[in-house]
Amino acid sequence: MLGRFPILWIAEAAPDEAVMSSGALAYLVDTMKGSDFTVVGSPESAPLFADLPRLRKLHVLERDSRLDWISLWNTLRDTPWGLIVDMRGGSISARLRRQKRAVRGEPEPGLHAVEQAARALQLEETPAPRLFFSSETLAAADALIPKGEGPILAIAPGASWIGKRWPAERYAKVATALLGADGPMAGGRLMIVGAEADREDAYTIRFATKRERVIELEGRLSPLQTAAALRRADLFLGSDSLWTQLAVAAGAPSLAVFGPSDETTRGPWGGVSVRGPRSVEELRGIDPNLDQQIQHMMDLQADRVLRAARKLLAERAAAA
Repeated sequence: MLGRFPILWIAEAAPDEAVMSSGALAYLVDTMKGSDFTVVGSPESAPLFADLPRLRKLHVLERDSRLDWISLWNTLRDTPWGLIVDMRGGSISARLRRQKRAVRGEPEPGLHAVEQAARALQLEETPAPRLFFSSETLAAADALIPKGEGPILAIAPGASWIGKRWPAERYAKVATALLGADGPMAGGRLMIVGAEADREDAYTIRFATKRERVIELEGRLSPLQTAAALRRADLFLGSDSLWTQLAVAAGAPSLAVFGPSDETTRGPWGGVSVRGPRSVEELRGIDPNLDQQIQHMMDLQADRVLRAARKLLAERAAAA
């Protein structure tokens, strides 16, 4: 049965963008207790919301074609929606019956994607990204994390494009300094997360500490399960990627390296972004469409990232 106030949430197709908007959805879950939720997403973004409380239906739009949207409309049109939130800004939400409708507008320069999502709902405060985890999801993640002592440093070397990839050797250098005998995370463990394709980089990074203190999860967990695992991290280090946004949504203290993308709109919300000496505009002078097979991150040195990591850990220790 439908709840007293059925809500339709149309998530972004890109999973990292869907995670950045997840705080606004979590706000609705927390404040509108009498509602149930139907979520529409892509094959990549929809599974992120599989554990949403009071989830009535999860629709996976396999292709972004007109016929698929028409089929979806036929599925949704008979429901008198209380609220439709359209984070894709499409036309389907305007054609469905509803009491209220909120649509995400065009990206505003300098406005973070998390703020953009909150603005769509006209929220006075900006809720941080947050995903929900069922007991099964938590158990799947915890089963791959051996019991042990000491803090956990999580690293995700993967990125969707070579231009956003930071060299694995530099991740390893930072990890070695943080986990070493004189480091702020001495005696800790190294957790490596990502996709199956990230195994080669992970192989380089794993030598930053003793083998028995390495937790390799790349390719072994779904993105939602990975986020559940990242809730155990005392510090996360990644790039402009889905994995960084998952760490933020899991509540892990996050540090991300940036180059050919804008950290003011995509940086880890509540975390720290570190970029090389060149601006996005300067990199566009080399790669106008930011799509060439160029390693744009080579000029960001490990020492700069290490200083930022030490500072973040010291600030959190002082606050605690």
